[in-house]
Amino acid sequence: MGSSNTGGGDAKVKEETATDGGFTAVAGAASASDSPSAGAFTEGEKVLAYHGPRLYEAKVQKVEYRKDEWRYYVHYLGWNKNWDEWVGADRLMKFTDDNVRKQEILEKKQGADKNPKSGRSTQNKPKSTNDVKTEKEDLRNYGAKGKKRKGQPGVEEKDARSFEKLVLVQFPLTLKKQLVDDWEFVTQLGKLVKLPRSPNVDDILKRYLDYRTKKDGMVAESVSEILKGLRCYFDKALLAMLLYKKERQQYHEAVGDNVSPSTIYGAEHLLRLFVKLPELLAYINMEEEALVKLQQKLLDFLKFLQKNQSSFFLSTYDCSKRMDESD
Repeated sequence: MGSSNTGGGDAKVKEETATDGGFTAVAGAASASDSPSAGAFTEGEKVLAYHGPRLYEAKVQKVEYRKDEWRYYVHYLGWNKNWDEWVGADRLMKFTDDNVRKQEILEKKQGADKNPKSGRSTQNKPKSTNDVKTEKEDLRNYGAKGKKRKGQPGVEEKDARSFEKLVLVQFPLTLKKQLVDDWEFVTQLGKLVKLPRSPNVDDILKRYLDYRTKKDGMVAESVSEILKGLRCYFDKALLAMLLYKKERQQYHEAVGDNVSPSTIYGAEHLLRLFVKLPELLAYINMEEEALVKLQQKLLDFLKFLQKNQSSFFLSTYDCSKRMDESD
């Protein structure tokens, strides 16, 4: 869906998110601002609801008064019911012409924020802003058999959103919470994942391959290709779009020349890749049937991560002062 949390916290969330939009997209309820008016919305009312920096059309399905505040159970119109959630009044806005215009402005602003920012200092960094921009272009063109979609930008955006819904609506809930914790550790508490990680991304991919081999008696070539693709996407995407700003200095310290990030980073950053996959795969020309099969395989991998969540993911991060002070 869109990217993490409140209206009032919009500026801060966006400031702290990674280069290309952030992972609070899936992590819906990471931080809320002070609650404004109470009891302002009713059951059945159509509203605009914040989910990350974006506003979505939604419908209030339930209203309850809990712990001295009103809570609203909302359904995001056009989205799978798995996204339904309880929110506070601070996440909702009346469905008015003025607020709809605000929604449109936020959409345009989010689109603009995806353009690489120029003029930032690149001192002591092996890769410049242009290098990151080039990496993003490489990501878009990646795919042995895939072709970049042609046509009007609006058509591409529609296709991207369609596939985004296909993949993300089935994101396991415990992994959504993992993304919330990940976002909070880095952007709110100033903590970083201690590197190198064990198991690293390569280890996890190999364990999944072993798991499928043991379960199926053999591994389909398509599974091997998907795992190779995930590794390639991860290595190319990490600096370009998977890191929060405060993690960049750590990246340049940890990843040397001719070193694959997949041998340094672990499940925490691999999970972020799955948030970005719909955006990346939107540039691959695939038939709907192939997309469905791919979605099923990716979901199976996510369930594997979920099954091994306690051993693959850190329960807490390091309190590190080695952060990019320019952010």
